[in-house]
Amino acid sequence: MDMNATREIAAPRPKVWAALNSAEVLQACIPGCEELTGSPEEGFQAVVKQKVGPVKATFKGAVTLSDIVPEESYRISGEGKGGVAGFAKGAAVVRLSDTADGGTELAYEVEATVGGKLAQLGSRLIDGFARKMADEFFDRFQARVEDDGAA
Repeated sequence: MDMNATREIAAPRPKVWAALNSAEVLQACIPGCEELTGSPEEGFQAVVKQKVGPVKATFKGAVTLSDIVPEESYRISGEGKGGVAGFAKGAAVVRLSDTADGGTELAYEVEATVGGKLAQLGSRLIDGFARKMADEFFDRFQARVEDDGAA
């Protein structure tokens, strides 16, 4: 499954970049995230609870950043295991650029796969869930960065 979109955030690029690299901000923005520890340099460990269709699972996994160009772009990759529910893994390339009004355009391209019971749910359900999760994450992220000096 692949997704891509852009968001215009009413905050300067350094502030958006700092938020994208903050464990506290990411934990607050990831739907169902119960714990996120680590750092951009060493990677993050996450615990996320989700319900996908009839399948409920607690995913434990790792997230790493690579191809880092400070205040411009990075690749974020992760894999989570949800026990009998299966696994989810994916990566996203995130790019930042300035907008004419002093804000930041955030563009992302996501690729993801699932296996186990999750894969048996069907691609339409999984794709819809993934889009909902991405939209919810970026809605929360945008609101947090615009509202309260998250950096």
